[in-house]
Amino acid sequence: MEAISLLTDVRDDLAGSKLPLEIAGAPLAREHARSAVEQLDDYILPRYRSLDAPLLAVVGGSTGAGKSTLVNAIVGHPVTRAGAIRPTTRQPILLHHELDRAWLENDRILPGLRRITGSVVGEDQRIPASLAGATPDASVTDSIILLQDEAVPRGIAILDAPDVDSISDENRRLAGQLLAAADLWIFVTTANRYADAVPWKLLAEAAERNVTVAVVLDRVPLGVEDEVANDLRGMLQRGGLGETEIFVVPELDLDELDMLPAIAVAPLKAWLTTLAANSDSRAAVARQTLAGVLAQLADRGDSIAIAMGEQDANGKRLAGYAEEAFAQAHDGILATVQDGTLLRGEVLARWQDFVGTGEFFRSLETGIGRLRDRIGAFFTGKPKPATHVEAAIESGLHAVVVDQAAKASEATEERWRADPAGQALAGATDLGTLSDGFSDRVATHVRAWQGDLMDIIRTEGANKRMTARMVSFGVNGVAVALMVVVFASTAGLTGLEVGIAGGSAVVGQKLLEAIFGEDAVRRLTKRAKDSLAIRCNDLLEMEKNRFLDLLATVPTEQDANRMKQESAAIRRLAREQGA
Repeated sequence: MEAISLLTDVRDDLAGSKLPLEIAGAPLAREHARSAVEQLDDYILPRYRSLDAPLLAVVGGSTGAGKSTLVNAIVGHPVTRAGAIRPTTRQPILLHHELDRAWLENDRILPGLRRITGSVVGEDQRIPASLAGATPDASVTDSIILLQDEAVPRGIAILDAPDVDSISDENRRLAGQLLAAADLWIFVTTANRYADAVPWKLLAEAAERNVTVAVVLDRVPLGVEDEVANDLRGMLQRGGLGETEIFVVPELDLDELDMLPAIAVAPLKAWLTTLAANSDSRAAVARQTLAGVLAQLADRGDSIAIAMGEQDANGKRLAGYAEEAFAQAHDGILATVQDGTLLRGEVLARWQDFVGTGEFFRSLETGIGRLRDRIGAFFTGKPKPATHVEAAIESGLHAVVVDQAAKASEATEERWRADPAGQALAGATDLGTLSDGFSDRVATHVRAWQGDLMDIIRTEGANKRMTARMVSFGVNGVAVALMVVVFASTAGLTGLEVGIAGGSAVVGQKLLEAIFGEDAVRRLTKRAKDSLAIRCNDLLEMEKNRFLDLLATVPTEQDANRMKQESAAIRRLAREQGA
């Protein structure tokens, strides 16, 4: 059960790995992951759970090689349709002994294919064309026909697969899937085509997986059987398949039912019968193939782990572009907030109107020291409403945040589109445009920050003395003064050289000091700046996450390391099976 648990985890990890970045090697890694999941479902897990199940012998080969004719000859009567129309074998037919049916009728193997129970019917003993899928337009590649036949020895099932070089993409895909699910390959080729590239590509894969293979050399002209067989044997030896069984089927006339003479396939049928009858031989074939497939899975797991690491590195680089741009935006907002830039235009006019421009700024001409005395007189008067200043500050701060967020989005998109790994992710989406509703969210957060400041003021002014002073100025007014102090890094400067922005902050600071004292003002200012920094960060995070969310499925370094560890464990399983 420990092995099953490992293989199940590997299957889930591979199925969940998206490898979304279009970088070198990614398409191949995705295909390896897809085929590995398919093979785990179709063969590895079923075979590991049931080592004593019948062997699955898949008959595969090139177009026109004579696979269906060979299968008919093995069982001694027509069960699958051969013909001149290509592609012919569309729907795979699984021939089995009655006593092996329980192993095959459920989804133990090839769980993605529906089962259709067939029967031998008709005058000529052919399976109906509607089931065999002989018509070129039949869309039946999502199912297999289970056909019980007493001519098939118990302990082995024979699956007639589509052409490996079919003109139909679905046929080729299904043929590959069925061969990957096989314990044993019966590969059919002809005397004219055994050296073609397609057969040897598949035979090379068989060698890599250490699958038991029997090659049927079909339609060999009489008199050259040994010559052709020896040439093929030498090629197999050089290709790492020196132990491959070779069966030669001479070029013979077919009878009225398109059947080969029984003697033509007698050696192949005898070999299959002997193999099926011996439980040790069947187990040896199953273990050899399972070990080879596991070893291949481990190798592919290693290559997928490397691909995961490359995806992680590229994903981190893309994320870094976004992190850098939005960090600069955050710094830009805070710099603009604190350098006095906001204390100009409308904000400055409303602030000066609120505190009484002329009287306060004439005080600056005779020295900042007199300002505290004038503040006392200010408390006895009736200042104008602070709401105008709040509105001006809200508008100015809103514009700064939106501008910096827009610049960060544009900069990130530009760098992504200039990076091969980011181009496909960006696609046709306009990532440089701020998300819908961002402006409204900024306005909400700015108002919330102003509310934060009023809460801070109320908390700090909780004793009666401070409350009495604030009554004449109002909590809103004190909060406005605190905002003004936050908006100028020149706050606290004295002397005749202060500028307008600095002077405005000085006024605000002196007002606050008159209420709370110098130490409290420093504390209040820090809390106000921290609150603003947090809210700006929250806003920018929302926009940055538009980019980072596109990287959510990129494998991490941890994913890559986990795949490496799983591959090492699978390789140990392969050795246990005798690879």
